[in-house]
Amino acid sequence: MKRKSWCEKLEDSKGLPRVERITGKMSKKWGTGTVAIPAPKEVDEVMRRIPEGKLTTINEIRAALARKHHATIGCPITTGIFAWVSAHAAEENKQKGEANVTPYWRTLKTGGFLNAKYPSGVEEQKKLLEKEGHAVVQKGKEYVVLDYEKSLFSL
Repeated sequence: MKRKSWCEKLEDSKGLPRVERITGKMSKKWGTGTVAIPAPKEVDEVMRRIPEGKLTTINEIRAALARKHHATIGCPITTGIFAWVSAHAAEENKQKGEANVTPYWRTLKTGGFLNAKYPSGVEEQKKLLEKEGHAVVQKGKEYVVLDYEKSLFSL
């Protein structure tokens, strides 16, 4: 069986989005209420809205998705996975010659850290962010955008 491309993975909604009650082990970490489990395309759409020179984090995206679906929280696991899928689909599209790809490099991890799981790792994300005017510094073994909070885009 042929492996799905990143773009195909992005289009495969798997019956999502949906909102579920927070139960069991999840309630120990996330409390009570409901969790919005987004579709891959929804995460991509939020990432696409971040303009040049601005940034967002996975937590900001989660909060926006929770508001959209009237849920207590946005799912941390699927949101992170779908941001990763979106980044790889964008790179796949760029290699096909498309110019208007999702600017995945503008989506940071919690605390303003760069995402090593993005295409070409932190080196490429660092290069793209610096090109847009952000200062990226090394913090231990990881890289972080200096004063990233000042560049957060309101979702």
